[in-house]
Amino acid sequence: MTTAGKRHDYGEAISARIDALAALSCDPGKLTRLYLTPSHRRAADLVLQWMLEAGMTARVDVVGNVIGRYEGAWSDAPALLLGSHIDTVRDAGKFDGNLGVVTAIAVVAKLQASGQRLPFAIEVVAFGDEEGVRFASTLGGSRALAGTFDAALLDETDVDGQSRRQALIAFGCDPTKLAADARDPTQTLGYVEVHIEQGPVLEAKDLPLGVVTAINGARRGTVTIAGVSGHAGTVPMSMRRDALAAAAEMILAVERIGAGNNDSVATVGRLEIANAGTNTVPGQVSFSLDIRSPVDARREAAAKKIERAIAEIATRRHVTAAVAYTYEAPAAACDRALSAKLGAAIAAQQLPVLHMPSGAGHDGMAFRDKIPFAMLFVRCRGGISHNPAEFADVADIDAAARVLEHFVLALAQDAKLS
Repeated sequence: MTTAGKRHDYGEAISARIDALAALSCDPGKLTRLYLTPSHRRAADLVLQWMLEAGMTARVDVVGNVIGRYEGAWSDAPALLLGSHIDTVRDAGKFDGNLGVVTAIAVVAKLQASGQRLPFAIEVVAFGDEEGVRFASTLGGSRALAGTFDAALLDETDVDGQSRRQALIAFGCDPTKLAADARDPTQTLGYVEVHIEQGPVLEAKDLPLGVVTAINGARRGTVTIAGVSGHAGTVPMSMRRDALAAAAEMILAVERIGAGNNDSVATVGRLEIANAGTNTVPGQVSFSLDIRSPVDARREAAAKKIERAIAEIATRRHVTAAVAYTYEAPAAACDRALSAKLGAAIAAQQLPVLHMPSGAGHDGMAFRDKIPFAMLFVRCRGGISHNPAEFADVADIDAAARVLEHFVLALAQDAKLS
């Protein structure tokens, strides 16, 4: 379904600002904007300027997030958080994260231009550390707002040996005041983020927008297979304990189980062969394992099936296999009430409503069990993300902005009636 054929003032203005942000990079000729770097500082200053122009007060908080506040009808009104992140991966696309920040600012600017004050404040947040590229941990900015940032992470160092604490101070932040910016759940209506899908589902269904049901939880680890190395010419096929052949069968089992587990996915993205040689039967192989699902119980069930399949294959092929998990994050379900309002806002634009999980992680995960959150996905061409080819059409961006505006006004109307 196309959203073309009409004026797209929202989308064109938002796209122009995304282009302006894309020019702020650590690397000439490509977009790389890492947390607390000079390019991040320039982006933060530009976003702060846009927030001020939109009628907000604005500041950089203790972890480098840019926060703009558009006051409600009264000074102590609770706040609705809108936004996304402005840090990027290396050689990134320009829409990931930036789209959500600029769209939120555009909606607030329209409220300000029409003189509207709502029963709640709107705070637009440009998180600085979603990607986790410069430092090993992720979601640092959103965890600080959620009140779950681990102060021990201030001692994390980047590849140059600079600690997160040192980088924050150089950025102009005071990491000793971490607790100051944690949101009070009783004064926070929720967090809503507009984001490109980063996948091919919306495009395949010819839809511009989708409502996220949950952010998938993930379990990651490594499978190590030990067989017996031998000469490719002298060891009979029937007597081999080939670790690579066993790994190949295991990898196909991972694919099969992932495909049959209802919204779950399972991926092997890395394969390593020890002492590999053209004329050698592989004796030791390891491969990565990534299992994701929007429901924790389904992810656990998939993991158990995969472990059983690996054990069965190992026994049959006379090798040993060990599964070691190194990372686990629970699924984060989107708030049903906020999601329903997003769906109603899409329907109000005469567009079909698709509900779908997010396979990628987002800042909303940090608010799990803290404050309600919801997400609106925007179609991206080819499902490509984290890549310079990343692209969202002006018409789709315009539709997302109109949906977000409708959502905010509907939420305000409900608040007035309650």
